[in-house]
Amino acid sequence: MFHGGVVFNPNQRRSIGIGQTRHHPIRHIRALVLNSSYQPVKLISWQRAILLWFQGKVEVLEYHPSDQVTVRSAREEFQVPSVLRLKRFINHRRFTRVKFCRENVYRRDDYRCQYCGEEFNAKELTLDHVVPASKKGRKDWTNMVTACRKCNHRKANRTPLAAGMPLLSEPRVPNWLPPIQTSLKLESLPESWKVYLSGIMDEGFGTLPEDLEDLTG
Repeated sequence: MFHGGVVFNPNQRRSIGIGQTRHHPIRHIRALVLNSSYQPVKLISWQRAILLWFQGKVEVLEYHPSDQVTVRSAREEFQVPSVLRLKRFINHRRFTRVKFCRENVYRRDDYRCQYCGEEFNAKELTLDHVVPASKKGRKDWTNMVTACRKCNHRKANRTPLAAGMPLLSEPRVPNWLPPIQTSLKLESLPESWKVYLSGIMDEGFGTLPEDLEDLTG
């Protein structure tokens, strides 16, 4: 059975070392899953990718370079899948709800204060209730916005109208956001993914189901 051991090209063993590739530790290697229609669905771990492959639920379209990383069982060595296509179509729209959290609000608002319009890094930003919590304002997508510390302090416990601080845009529930902890930039992606993602990178990924087992069973 598959052990998940890591094997590298012997010529690279000294410079790279066991357990990592040229760019990422083995635990960070991902595979891109496409619907049967070739629409990007989500990113999964390399372990999950190999499991789906062995179960016959996907076809492998691309592999990570074999001169960087392979995995082995007790008897065989395998290339690591990079792009997988589901053999059965799944209803992608059912799983596009984005998780509400601080970081995702910042991403939705492009790390830009929704009052002064300035862009900041995450450490310089706060979340602001459009309708203050003291006035029964909810903590959700439509009532929370990104604000710099100065604007948040100035607005205080008031609505934007009462404070004379109009919002740059109406807060909304997003359909698409980057999938993991960091935004994906096309130039930083594996070469094997780019042809499948180049058309949607401007809009970002949806936050999708954590596990494909129910979708591919």
